[in-house]
Amino acid sequence: MSGLPTLKDAALELEGRVAVLTFKRDDMRNALSGTSLIDDLCATLEWTNACADVSVLIITGAGAAFSAGGNIKAMRERALSSTAAEMEDYYRRNIQRIPRAMKAAEVAVIAAVNGPAIGAGFDLANMCDIRIGSVNAQFGETFVNLGLMAGDGGGWFRARRSSPL
Repeated sequence: MSGLPTLKDAALELEGRVAVLTFKRDDMRNALSGTSLIDDLCATLEWTNACADVSVLIITGAGAAFSAGGNIKAMRERALSSTAAEMEDYYRRNIQRIPRAMKAAEVAVIAAVNGPAIGAGFDLANMCDIRIGSVNAQFGETFVNLGLMAGDGGGWFRARRSSPL
């Protein structure tokens, strides 16, 4: 087995054949943008594919939220200062890496939703093979409230779930 990947805003533990990735940015409600969580998630998925000793990856959040999705303040600032081409490139090199990495996952991925899973956080939960919610779990596809559409393929993933959350 190869060593655990180096992560910045998340922690990875291995118990038997189960890897647990915990988002550790409760100060930002585990927002995927404006943190290193996208890099940490993608690095972990790549690691699980290369590690024959892992059969399942559980993703959860430390603190009050699973993931608040995008950092709305940073998204607004970027949208106001970027061209359409720059925004397209930014999305492709950042949040859109998640669905590509999840699609390539060779192990079962479980979302252990401990609190709000909003926007891209909700989309991430839908990308997982199984979603388990605590009594504190909340789910919301809130892009429309901001006049946006999901930039990470969330609408596509949600429409293909055979059972409700």
